[in-house]
Amino acid sequence: MLRHRLTQSLRKTTRTFVNLLPIILGMILLTSLASTVFPERISADLFGRHAALDALIGASVGSIAAGHPLASYLLGGELLKSGVSLIAVTALIVSWVTVGMVQLPAEALMLGMRFAIYRNVICFISAIAVAILSFHTLQLISQVQ
Repeated sequence: MLRHRLTQSLRKTTRTFVNLLPIILGMILLTSLASTVFPERISADLFGRHAALDALIGASVGSIAAGHPLASYLLGGELLKSGVSLIAVTALIVSWVTVGMVQLPAEALMLGMRFAIYRNVICFISAIAVAILSFHTLQLISQVQ
């Protein structure tokens, strides 16, 4: 009985890993592409003027880009390494995961245009709010310590 369950679990795990392999490869390719497209100079020119503007630009880029949530963490890490502010990266990651301009036609077809637009607008505004609040919360915590 135990041996049968172990074999069955191993098959499921292998199948899940094989199914995730294209996503992981895509994530690595997308991260490499993003590192090439967003060299440090472009990132520095695009971001770094004002915190609210950085959040707006980050949320806009994240809304247009579509990708797997796993890829957003790697992309965010690379952007932070290249000097992009935390507020911009947070807005980008949150909007990357929650806003989907690329998927909007499919979402509108399945759930209705009004719902899809409202959901994306609310998620866009929420991404900016989450980025600003996260940034200021981390600043407060660092001042207390």
